[in-house]
Amino acid sequence: MTSFETTLQKFDNNLWYYHLVIPTEIKDIFVVEKDRRVLIKINGSEEIPCAIMPNGDNYYFININKEVRKKLKLNIGDKVDVEIRKDKSKYGMPMPVEFEELLYQDPEVEKYFELLTPGKQRNLLHLIGKPKGQATRIKKAIVIAEHLKNHKGKLDFKILNEEYKNYSF
Repeated sequence: MTSFETTLQKFDNNLWYYHLVIPTEIKDIFVVEKDRRVLIKINGSEEIPCAIMPNGDNYYFININKEVRKKLKLNIGDKVDVEIRKDKSKYGMPMPVEFEELLYQDPEVEKYFELLTPGKQRNLLHLIGKPKGQATRIKKAIVIAEHLKNHKGKLDFKILNEEYKNYSF
């Protein structure tokens, strides 16, 4: 694990907002080819899966969403201590046990999930793993599994959202 100090900043555009600046020497340690996935701790927090992003002119950053900022009480200009390590997990995001079990039980769902791009895989894992309640995580996992099967691995988030709203146990 490597440590450094940085500042929470905000871009003046609509694509990226709040972020932590990553020194070039830190980026050089952790970005290998296209693999930019890392795990960070901010001021001793729990590990957060994320990616080191380029913004041209040798400027690198990690996005920090509202949920993390609120939980850690971070404001623009705050100095933070960051611990960083390479994310060596298969998906760059924790696999929720609820979905892992569905993949184990249904090879067709596993096949379609594995054919998705890494970004879509992470997005789905985040959707399933985010709710605190196990029943909600199970429901999300089931709806996503059924969506992948019913649509032959094609992912349509608008349809998926409707399927989630209309699903009942």
